[in-house]
Amino acid sequence: MKSVYLANPYGFSAQQRDLLLPPIIEAIAGLGLDVWEPFSRTGPEVDPGVPGWAYRVGQLCCADARAADAIFAIVNGVPPDEGVMVELGIAIALAKPTFLFRDDFRRVADTEEYPLNLMLFTGMPQDEWESHYYTSVDEISSPGKALALWAAA
Repeated sequence: MKSVYLANPYGFSAQQRDLLLPPIIEAIAGLGLDVWEPFSRTGPEVDPGVPGWAYRVGQLCCADARAADAIFAIVNGVPPDEGVMVELGIAIALAKPTFLFRDDFRRVADTEEYPLNLMLFTGMPQDEWESHYYTSVDEISSPGKALALWAAA
């Protein structure tokens, strides 16, 4: 089973974790993919009362981003979450398939061609980047989009 690292900032908020993450996880898993959600994978390590917890969590997330077969990054916000950007950078540097999710209508771009910083699209095909870019949860399971095609390959 192919694994997808779900880079996201939603675990920092109980409401976002409980309301926003489940439908995204279900949509990705519904394609037959193993979803690696970092907050559920590192939860036991997050104890601010124990020295070194932040370093351990960072190392675990970095290892997962390197080990997963692909990355699906939630890039909402202005700018998107810094940790998600680092995880996405790891995946791009390792030439892993990358998929972006942004249902935030605000543009954060340095070009008219892309809705976000152009560097976030370097892990995608130039002419088909839109197939790797998702603007709604329903779109994640679309059979003609890149994630579904990659999952089926």
